[in-house]
Amino acid sequence: MEPLKYLVGYPEHVLARVQALIEQGRLGPMLADKYAQPHAVRSDSQLYDYVQALKDEHLRRAVPLGKVIYDSKLQVMKQALGTHTAISRVQGDRLKASREIRIATVFRDAPAEFLRMIAVHELAHLKEAEHNKAFYQLCTHMEPDYHQLEFDLRLYLTHLDVGHRVPGS
Repeated sequence: MEPLKYLVGYPEHVLARVQALIEQGRLGPMLADKYAQPHAVRSDSQLYDYVQALKDEHLRRAVPLGKVIYDSKLQVMKQALGTHTAISRVQGDRLKASREIRIATVFRDAPAEFLRMIAVHELAHLKEAEHNKAFYQLCTHMEPDYHQLEFDLRLYLTHLDVGHRVPGS
């Protein structure tokens, strides 16, 4: 199993530095120092309120959210950290659409910044379906440190994958 699977596509010098941090046992402590603040979003209803507040702040005109939940079935190994879906149901003679966001349960115990990053990512999909320039501009509008947080989240997942202690626990 390749220990740096979350960092595929990054330059070789970055991968070498991360590998060195892992071998020296410094990756976990570095992440714990940088992201020491846990979050209090434990339940699905708290998660809904949290994501809805972000949506109200940045995407007031976007379609309403029907459901936001932690999903234990999302497989981090398959790169699905969160999903967004549009569900259409027939109600009488009308078609009712509902938007759902599901966030992997790994974020229940992750640092607060990583939960915010994944929530921002999934909210951005309400406006932009593809991972294109407009999508990432929207992400950085909602979270200016989005790209650094995404990279650090990949480091965090790598740290979890190699079997070390979770930062902040």
